Order: sequence, then C-alpha cells, then structure tokens
Amino acid sequence: MELQKLNGHSKDNGFDGLDGLAEHDEFLPHKAGVKKENHFTDFEGKTSFGMSIFNLSNAIMGSGILGLAFAMANTGIILFLMLLVSIALLSAYSIHLLLKSAGVVGIRAYEQLGNRAFGIPGKILAGCTISVHNIGAMSSYLFIVKSELPLVIQAFLSKQENTGEWYLNGNYLIIIVSVAIILPLALMKQLGYLGYTSGFSLCCMVFFVISVIFKKFNIPCPLVDQHQNNFTSDNVIKHMNVTDDFCEPKMFTTNSQTAYTIPILAFAFVCHPEVLPIYTELRDANKKRMQNIANVSILAMFVMYLITALFGYLTFFGAVESELLHTYSQVDALDGLMLCVRLAVLVAVTLTVPVVLFPIRRALLQMFFPDKPFNWPVHIGITLCLLFVVNLLVIFVPTIRDIFGFIGATTAPSLIFILPAIFYIRIIPEDQEPLRSRPKIQAACFAALGVVFMVMSLSFIIIDWVTGESRSGGGH
Repeated sequence: MELQKLNGHSKDNGFDGLDGLAEHDEFLPHKAGVKKENHFTDFEGKTSFGMSIFNLSNAIMGSGILGLAFAMANTGIILFLMLLVSIALLSAYSIHLLLKSAGVVGIRAYEQLGNRAFGIPGKILAGCTISVHNIGAMSSYLFIVKSELPLVIQAFLSKQENTGEWYLNGNYLIIIVSVAIILPLALMKQLGYLGYTSGFSLCCMVFFVISVIFKKFNIPCPLVDQHQNNFTSDNVIKHMNVTDDFCEPKMFTTNSQTAYTIPILAFAFVCHPEVLPIYTELRDANKKRMQNIANVSILAMFVMYLITALFGYLTFFGAVESELLHTYSQVDALDGLMLCVRLAVLVAVTLTVPVVLFPIRRALLQMFFPDKPFNWPVHIGITLCLLFVVNLLVIFVPTIRDIFGFIGATTAPSLIFILPAIFYIRIIPEDQEPLRSRPKIQAACFAALGVVFMVMSLSFIIIDWVTGESRSGGGH
C-alpha cells in the first residue's frame, strides 16, 4: 500500500505500516539543504525517558487517591481489584489509540487531532474539553490547599482553633501559594522542565503511601478517640450497618454506595491531556517509546492506588471516610506523622497544578494562535489569566466542586474514552483499517463505553443534587 511504500517497509517483512509512518515520517517533509523550522508541535524533544515518566505519573496522580479506600470499603477487595485492573488496561488502550492517531497524521496536539478528524468543530471541542476539565482539576487541587493548609499550620502552632490570623485564612494562603510556587513553575517554557518537581511530588505521595502502611499496624479496630468515645459507631452509621464482623475485611460487597465508586476509579487514571505534550518534548520520540512511558506510569500509579486503598481500608474498614486523611485526623488530630503526611500531600497537589496547567495553555494557543511561534508575552499572559480565574473560582464560588463535578462527568469520559476512539476511527485510513475491521470495531465499543460512563456519572450527580447528599468520595 502507499502508506507502507512511503517508508520503504511492508507488513511482509514484519513492519507495521502505521507504526512506520509514526516513527519515521511523523512531521511534514522539508526541502533538502534548508534548516527545518521548529513549529509549535514540531521540534526536537529534549526530555528524558525518566523525566517523562515523572511528569505523566504526576499528571495521573490526583486527589482521588484519598478516596480509594472508601471505594474499596463499598466494593470489597476482590471487586475493587477487578475494577482497578480493568480501568488501568482501558486507560493504556486509550493512550494507544491516541498515539497511533497522532503518529499517522504527524500531529502531536490533541486539538489538531480534532481538527484533522472533524475540522474546526473537532478542534474547538477538544480544546474546550481539555480546558474545562483541567481547570476543574486545578480548582480541586487548590481547594485542598485552601481547606487543609490552614489546619496544618494551626496544628503545627498547637492552636486548638482558628483564631482568625491572616496566615490561617485559606483564601490568603492559596493566593500566596499560587504566586510564590505555582506561577514560577507554570511559566516554564517546556513541560519537561517540571520533571524534577514532578519527581519530588511523587516522592511526597510515596511517603503518604508508606505512612498509610505504617498506620495500619498502629491503629486498633474498632477505633477509639482520645476522649475514649467510640469513634467507629458515629461514622459507620453514616455509611453502613454495624455488624459483629465489622473489623473483618470484605472480599466482595455491594451497597447503596457501590455504584458511586466506579466513576472515582474510572477518573483515577485521567492523564490524556498531558500525553501529547509530553510526547512532543520526549527525546528520541516515537510511538513505542511513548507507549512504554504511559505503561510504566500507569503501572506505578496502579501499585500506589492499590496499596493506599488496601491498607487504608484494612485500617478503618467500614469507618473509612470519603477523604482518607480526614479519617486519620478523627483518630488524633495532632499526630505528628499524619501532620507531616498532610503537608506532603499538600506539596504534591501544589506541584501538580503547573503540570495540569500546561495542556490548558497549549489548547488555548492552538485555538487562538495556531500558526504563531512561541511568544513570551502571550505565554505569560495566558498563565496569569488562568491562575487568576482559578483563584477567583476557588475563593468566591463555594459550590465549585458541584459545578465541576457535573462538567467533569462529561469531560473525563470524553478525554479517556470518546475522543481518542472517534479520532482513531476518523483518522486511520480505511485502506489500512476498514470500518468493519477489528481495531475500529474495538474503538467504537470503547467510545460506547465512554458514553455509558458519562450517563452513569451524570445520573449519580443528579441524584446527589435531588437528595441533597454527596455520595462520591474523591476526585481526580
């Protein structure tokens, strides 16, 4: 076929034509003897394999890890493990679709893939989906800073209650954190430069995981607080019925909360807006190398998620709350180790914000300045505007999590399932893979699965709004 001849390879010698184009002809040809100009998505990457893993792992790792023990409590260990394995594999397959589509057309920008598949509407859809989803993620991270950092400072100062000082005001603190830490990192020209901070962020989360394991062997069941009151009973009443085997692990269980845990797990591996920017900046980039980065990152996060959920659940069983750190603070609010853990989690989510901001800025550049070279004033201006908007949302909109919960229920399934699948179906040439070929049928089923997740998530949120309850713990 023409695509195979273009690269001088054929499937007869064991070389896949689509991969050949992705690896050897990913960008537009240029005249001999003329220096190739580096465009927005066309330059030589300099980020190492390891740094790329740090950045993608940091993008995957979200605040949702704090809700996974609660998810296990409402599914049982075996069902949770089955769901976690399935969703990790689906996420890796989704990235495979994205990378293969990008390789065939020589484009490493999500928005331009949308443009190639569906024209301007596809480009706008992809850009807006990425922007809205990541703004929601940034807002959720800063909400954690707003709510947790004053409590950590208060505990370190041995204050029993918030006495109103400015340094205990969450609104002031998120502004300080945004200006002093997030802004300088977000102004980096390339995402690869954040590999070191991403590595440190992951180290903080590893410390969190190790502490969860340690606490499993130091907290008795049933729980008793410092005032010798039965802590377990009040919390269990909220979530489940108390039984004689309360402190026994459940291998498989279902209750009114079970269905709400599925979206939590589904969104735990959302990193797709960051995949192509990381691919663009990867040294010696090719589809196989980037897929390996994705696989290693997903595997690493799978292990961390499983350990956190398992040991968190085996510590508190049915008393575990939707936010794991809050459950520890109910046992001993001034515990030194858990104070350090809370601080480490705050550092981790803070250092994740710049990584999440990069795809939004890139999407805006692709939509409004697609043909312009890098420009520092535009780069800085978009960064400042994004941080300003997110800070305003976190400060002045008290129900922002409900708003972005609704938006996230549509954007997350779109980014994980629907858009990669439909882009793949539209972009891969029919002479390579007909519409009725197995890969495209699989992609179509994958998109349909995304629609199911979207309908299910929206249904849960609407039920929450109608009943006035909040049943889903955690988020990305």
